Amino acid sequence: MLSVIIDAGTAEDRLAGLLAVLTPAAVEGLVREVLVAGPAWTELVADQMDALCEDTGAELVGDLGQAVARARSDLLLVLPVAIRFRNGWVERLGDHLRDGGREAVLSGEKPPGLFARRPYGVIVARAEAATLVEPDLKGLRGKLGPGARRLD
Repeated sequence: MLSVIIDAGTAEDRLAGLLAVLTPAAVEGLVREVLVAGPAWTELVADQMDALCEDTGAELVGDLGQAVARARSDLLLVLPVAIRFRNGWVERLGDHLRDGGREAVLSGEKPPGLFARRPYGVIVARAEAATLVEPDLKGLRGKLGPGARRLD
């Protein structure tokens, strides 16, 4: 089972959509917990995020480093809030985990735009993530190296 960490950044308006998309993975028994990491939001936004997390069973934490420290699973799925998954992502993730898979990159749908880049999440061991002074998606992706398995 995975601990999912969502890096909400400043796109808190997209959080509800991503939390809803994670539900099938939780139903399949792939997700143990969901932690939402974000910046120092204004009091109003923090209250809204806290209410949304409470309604969905997610937990609001400070930054990404605090989320890594609080995660209960040895394997983390770290996602940007803007990611939207392609069809079949739950099956690909489940197959990867059943095959004993560890570190990997999980790509999302490409947003519109000529120069838009496909968002991605990373599956990484909690111990590896904890070695970064200030974890972020780019740093975590770098830990996996260029040959990391892709769950496309």
